[in-house]
Amino acid sequence: MAFQTTFGWSLISSGIVTLVLKVLPGDSLWWGVLLLGLGLTVLYLRH
Repeated sequence: MAFQTTFGWSLISSGIVTLVLKVLPGDSLWWGVLLLGLGLTVLYLRH
């Protein structure tokens, strides 16, 4: 059950990130790296 919830949130968040990257100025690679770092930080702090 937890896996399905995590997978669902992963899909939702990746869709949101894709939309946000279309809107944000600049190189999307750096935005992706920044968001990945933020996500890992949040997961680490919650754990």
